[in-house]
Amino acid sequence: MRWLHRLHFELSYILGAAPWDRGVSPPELIAFLDSHPPGRALDIGCGTGTNALTMAGRGWDVQGIDFSARAIRAARRKARLAGLSVSFDRADISRLAGLRGPFDFALDIGCYHSLSISQQAAYARDLATLLRPGATFLIYGFTDPEPGAGSAWLSEASLAARFAEAFIVREYVPGTDRRRPSAWATLERKA
Repeated sequence: MRWLHRLHFELSYILGAAPWDRGVSPPELIAFLDSHPPGRALDIGCGTGTNALTMAGRGWDVQGIDFSARAIRAARRKARLAGLSVSFDRADISRLAGLRGPFDFALDIGCYHSLSISQQAAYARDLATLLRPGATFLIYGFTDPEPGAGSAWLSEASLAARFAEAFIVREYVPGTDRRRPSAWATLERKA
């Protein structure tokens, strides 16, 4: 991730102006949790832990990662106050290889689309090694790239191509967020 992006995210947490950290888990995650038994989950770019805590509250063993030290501290504090056991670690989401799998589920809300094309390729390779065959990967992001970002759009075709070696795109639902085109996609780890 570029240093300017890192600075933007860190400052957003410091100033309490992180529009992506809404404090409520999205209905797409809740629908997944309602239809799947608990297992081991990876929350990629967990921020202050809202979604990781939602999963843990439903019996999931959750590993949350984020590069922001401030967000990780807030997530750990929220977990303590909620009496939930979640592992929150500071990590670079563009380098998932250092994590210990396997996981039954991975969640990425708004991280993948901010990576460069080469980082997205490494992310896809690393994620494939972390998820069990049959595992679900739920991803959300913007479908139009930020000017000068150098990242691939989160289109159904780009996801299918990038993750083709190890995943199948099961569902792709376009929408909008903050007046920008966005989408939710559900991918399944091939056997």
